Parts: sequence; C-alpha cells; structure tokens
Amino acid sequence: MSDPRLGGTAIGTANLTKRYGTITALSQLNLTVPAGTLYGFLGPNGAGKTTAIRLLMGFIKPSAGSATLLGHDAWRDGVAARREVGYLVPPEALYTDMTGRAQLDYAAHLSGRRPLLRDQLLDALELSQEALGRRLGTYSKGMRQKLALTAAIQHDPRLLILDEPTDGLDPLIQRSFEDVLRELRDRGRTVFMSSHDLSEVERICERVAVVRNGRLIAEATIANLKRRHRRTAEVTFAGDAPAGLTEVPHVTVVARRGHRIDLAVDGDVVPLLRFLATQDVVDLLLPPPRLSDIFMGFYGEDIGDATHPDHHLAGSDGDAPLEPSREPDLAARR
Repeated sequence: MSDPRLGGTAIGTANLTKRYGTITALSQLNLTVPAGTLYGFLGPNGAGKTTAIRLLMGFIKPSAGSATLLGHDAWRDGVAARREVGYLVPPEALYTDMTGRAQLDYAAHLSGRRPLLRDQLLDALELSQEALGRRLGTYSKGMRQKLALTAAIQHDPRLLILDEPTDGLDPLIQRSFEDVLRELRDRGRTVFMSSHDLSEVERICERVAVVRNGRLIAEATIANLKRRHRRTAEVTFAGDAPAGLTEVPHVTVVARRGHRIDLAVDGDVVPLLRFLATQDVVDLLLPPPRLSDIFMGFYGEDIGDATHPDHHLAGSDGDAPLEPSREPDLAARR
C-alpha cells in the first residue's frame, strides 16, 4: 500500500446510509478525506456524526453504501482496515480496575505495534508516571480522556479517528495536544475528528464536513467556507455614502447612520474593497468570519431547507437519534 505522504485517500464513503426501521440516522454520505490532512467533522448532537464514525470503524453495518479506510473496505476487510487506525475509545469504556500503565500496555498489545509515541504524548498531555500507576477508577474525567488519547495514538497509526478528542481537557492541554496533531499531519498522518469546539476545529483543521439531520450539507476547506460566508462590514465615509455602493456585487446596504453604513457581504469581499479604494473612506470595520458564525448559518432557524443548493458548499478546492450507547471495548479493534 502506498505511503500516505505521497497522496491518496485516507477515508472514502459512497452513499453511506444507516437506517433503524423508519428512522434514517445517516443518509447517502459521500466523503473523500485526503491522506495527510487534518479533517473536521461537524454537526450538533443527533446529526449523524457518531453513526458515521461507528460505520467507518465497522462497529455497525451500513444499510446501504460503502466506506473505505486506507483503501480497505471498512466492513468486508475490517481487520486490515483498522490495523493502521487509531480510534479514540470513549473514556467511560476503559477498564476502571486496571492501572493507567496496564491499560496503555494492553492497547499497545492489541495494536501489535510498539508504543513509539507514548512518552511524547504523556508529556504533552501532562499525565505523570505516578498517575499511570493508579487504577483508572481513581481518575478524573480529564485524566481518563488523556489516557484514552494516549492509547489511541501511541502506536503512531497512519489514520486517527477521534470523536470529541479534547472533551474534558483544560485549554492549555488542548493547545499542547493540537501541536501533537499538527506534528502528526506534517509526518503524513491523517486526522479525522468530530468536535463541538468550533474554535479548535478552526485552529487546526484544513477541511471540514458539516452534517445535519443525517445528511451532508457542506464540505469544503475552511478558507473556502469563509470566502463564501456572509460577512458584515461597517464603513464610515468622509461625506455622504456614494451612490455606486448599492451597485457593488455581493453587497447589500443593511443600515445607514449618517456617514456610517452597515453592509452585508455575501462571499468575495474583493469587489467591495476595490470600490472603497476609490472613495474617501474614514474608517472600515470588516471582521474576519469565524467558523462558529458559519456553523450557525447552517443550523440557525433562518437557514431554510438544508437541501437547497445554496447550502451545498462542496469546495472546488476541492435530527436523527444517536445509536445505542456503549462503544465496543478495546478488544473490538482486532
């Protein structure tokens, strides 16, 4: 199999669907996750994120469609598919009677590979040797999350599938962990992560997919999403606002307050900036779009029909209930 640093697809899905009777938890998901990228998978609770991840891991069987991990069919060739995958086991699924060190050794044994990155991860996550000697039953939620992350990554897998990886971590540890993910990406590893922390996704991910009601409604680079998202601008002119302002492409005048004009800019801001460069402008406020604003644009009450073409932002550069609770334990990875 080819080295992911040379390109290729780490995760691919084709019309991936999961139904429970009359309830469709995931509908016709089509994704291509390039190898060597940090990829965000976004959506509120019940949107279908966890269903998709369980399908990818082969924990449940699709009702229709297919999925591949590193070129292997996620269901028919599941053992081979997961051999080079690091999966974040939910902290509550860890064995509370085992010590932290024993849990890590067990995870390394199941992977069949040496825990080459263990010391680096323990240092980045600030999980001490003293803590590793204690039973998990004495751990806080944050400590269990650190241990689960270490178990998932310590064997240096080519692909990481992480569901809410920084849940329970304090902000400083989060930033340290983000540095670890960037380093892995720089070495050709692929990270596929779901998260409720949109600022985190914005900081580290290059591409994102957004799901709503079990359907994909957007897939693009973050930069492309930002370019296409409605932005607000506040312009103060030395005199009256020029008449040509209303003729600028993608620009709508929202309010006028004397010489100060509030604008809505849909998509590319370059036409507005070119126009303003020819005018006597006293002040311009054009805050950059945030991923959280874009996300709420998809999920707010005023977004309309999520299947409308305007909501499919597939990048040229490229509420269904969650399933029954407990994940398979570590042994299920084999």
